[in-house]
Amino acid sequence: MTPDREQQRKREGAIFFILFALTIPAANWLIGHVGTVCVAPRGPCVVPVAPGLMAPSGVTMVGVALVLRDLMQRRLGTGMSALAILFGTGLSALLAPASLVLASGVAFLLSEFADLAVYTPLARRRLVTAVVASSCVGLVVDSIVFLWLAFGSLDFLFGQVVGKAWMVLLSIPLVAWLRRRDERQGIAPA
Repeated sequence: MTPDREQQRKREGAIFFILFALTIPAANWLIGHVGTVCVAPRGPCVVPVAPGLMAPSGVTMVGVALVLRDLMQRRLGTGMSALAILFGTGLSALLAPASLVLASGVAFLLSEFADLAVYTPLARRRLVTAVVASSCVGLVVDSIVFLWLAFGSLDFLFGQVVGKAWMVLLSIPLVAWLRRRDERQGIAPA
């Protein structure tokens, strides 16, 4: 890989790192402030994700985060994901209650391990498959852990899974385009 392509890989990795880290506080802020209904007293603000199906409003940010995490790993390697999670969780502490901060930080870290087990072996040969498969595993782990730690209930589990899956599906054209562009330009994964 040429020095210019290496710089491009690192620059894009930094962008993915920042965006991924920012999805964590954004999701936590949304849960407490934006929704069609806010469940009182400790419950989340929720949004519709399908007809008759609701999920905590941070669901869209987390769906985006799952894809950004994989793209960041492709550009910067596996170690940077945990650092981004810690950074994003720290920022969340400024915007959200401690229960949400702890729940989201733990959920992101545990889903990161599940994601690594699926994404890493597939990514070099089949990027789109790797992103979709690892996101599906990650969104289930993240949803279960987050909902249980944050609210002590799995009432919104199906809505969480569906809402995150929508965001993963919407990202597929971008991921496919990045893969084709990387191959054309000779940009190798980290």
